[in-house]
Amino acid sequence: MESLKTIYYDSPLGLIEIQATEKGVRSVNFADEKIFTEVKNDINTVVLQQLKEYFNKKRTDFDVPLDFDGTDFQKRVWAELVKVPFGKTKSYMDISRALGDVKAIRAVGMANGSNKIAIIVPCHRIIGSDGSLTGYAGGLHRKKWLLEFETPPIQQELF
Repeated sequence: MESLKTIYYDSPLGLIEIQATEKGVRSVNFADEKIFTEVKNDINTVVLQQLKEYFNKKRTDFDVPLDFDGTDFQKRVWAELVKVPFGKTKSYMDISRALGDVKAIRAVGMANGSNKIAIIVPCHRIIGSDGSLTGYAGGLHRKKWLLEFETPPIQQELF
């Protein structure tokens, strides 16, 4: 197993733990506290910079190598999540269809919930077919915040 290097970012949504191997990003998760000694590598340093740009509205997509740790099916789901553009949402059914199996909707939901690379692999952009916000490992309040951050309301009138 490759060594994980960990750093932290105090984001507008709270503390984010960034872990990377020499191959790529392994996890980006919300954390309650710093539990690892910070050790930088080239990848987690780039992730930190790109997350800062994202939260400062200077970045809408990420350009970092990913080092997924999961089953083949999970990796296929996560690869579909990366395709959902900033400011857009898709449903679990949309992802199931993209994978060629509408019956896999529950498995897609489980894989989405198992995503360890928050924000960069935008599982927060996956919603229910009826438009409802469904579970999010970082908490529904964060999911709602991220979706509103990416699609701010359009002002309809000035006065």
